[in-house]
Amino acid sequence: MNVDAPCRVLVVDDNPFIRSGLTLALEASEEIEVVGEAGDGRRAVELARELVPDVILLDVRMPNVDGIAAAAVLSEIGRVIMLTQVDDPEVVLAAVRNGAVGYLVHNTFTPGELAAAVVETVRQRAHPLSQAASAALIDAARTDRATAPAAVDPAEQRKRFGLSEREAEVMDLIAQGHPNSTIAAKLFLTEKTVKNYINRLYAKLGAPNRSTAIVTWLGMPPRG
Repeated sequence: MNVDAPCRVLVVDDNPFIRSGLTLALEASEEIEVVGEAGDGRRAVELARELVPDVILLDVRMPNVDGIAAAAVLSEIGRVIMLTQVDDPEVVLAAVRNGAVGYLVHNTFTPGELAAAVVETVRQRAHPLSQAASAALIDAARTDRATAPAAVDPAEQRKRFGLSEREAEVMDLIAQGHPNSTIAAKLFLTEKTVKNYINRLYAKLGAPNRSTAIVTWLGMPPRG
């Protein structure tokens, strides 16, 4: 997209009051244009195909077609950020596996932070992940590992993916849910250096985004 053009957003939620509130909050930013609203996954897919938005903000629990099912189709059209009250680990994982590049839980961000997350998702290919969603991914990973025949050895994981010691440190902090700024401060690095490490980590882990990298690093087996 044109970096000077507003980010085009489709808001999808079955609650009309939430949709209106999100639209008002997002359009307060000059960098965002809300191009449409939908109340269920089926209508969201219809509108997305027509409007081709940059970002789809997508609720989980909706009539007709729910957000998890819709994400599989919508993620082929634009960048899907789940925006929901639901922080169940299995739901978070299902959304990620269906192509969501971010997962935000209501009441964990300000309107300004939401707008910034939308813009960064498009312009910096960022992957917004709330602390609740990050914790859900980690908890689910630990559950999988606890029931697996053998625990995953962190040293073996590092060797498996060919990571340097520093790269492993960065990945551990990502898996704990820390943003780039915190990782930079903890490791005495610049944010630009952290971003460079993260890009290398994505390549080595074969992960398209932050949340998928967490799942992969924590040793969770892929599911269909």
